[in-house]
Amino acid sequence: MKFYSETGRLILRGFEDRDIEPFSEYRSDPEVARCQGWDTPFDRERAAEFVAAMRGRTPGVAGVWYQVALELKETHRLIGDVAFETFQDYGSPLQAEIAFTLAREYQGLGYAFEAVSCLLEYLFEGLKVHRVRANIDPNNRASARLLERLGLRLEGHFIKSLWYKGRWADEDWFAILDLEWEARKKR
Repeated sequence: MKFYSETGRLILRGFEDRDIEPFSEYRSDPEVARCQGWDTPFDRERAAEFVAAMRGRTPGVAGVWYQVALELKETHRLIGDVAFETFQDYGSPLQAEIAFTLAREYQGLGYAFEAVSCLLEYLFEGLKVHRVRANIDPNNRASARLLERLGLRLEGHFIKSLWYKGRWADEDWFAILDLEWEARKKR
């Protein structure tokens, strides 16, 4: 089973070979990679390996990150991706962590809100997760505002808790519960 969903302006789907070039391009942008876990440049070979690996994955497998391509309906171009990993602690109900990336020219236009809303809907409604969390760089105010608009609350600020790109970095953790998502939908 592969992931597929549509919003007003986006198609959320599994990665395909045609995504290799645009994926390599936006991941090679130092400004896009600044708050992300990869280094630049992100060459075509790495992008091809990544796309091949994603094609072999099934969404929702506990302990395995699954990346979803964001295709602009108007142009059919890859403009970013969202990702999630599900996990369970000691037999508890399923939980998930999310992440998101947009090519710089598509940031600030509401695409991330649209995509992450769709992803949250899938996680809460489709996979029936109990809780969704997200970890961001505290300096990334745009991502913090996005998460807050989606109903996630800041649960913790950790000081120099992550060894990241050769230095200690702070982390902000956000989360939302299934009950909170449901109440938000009803409003």
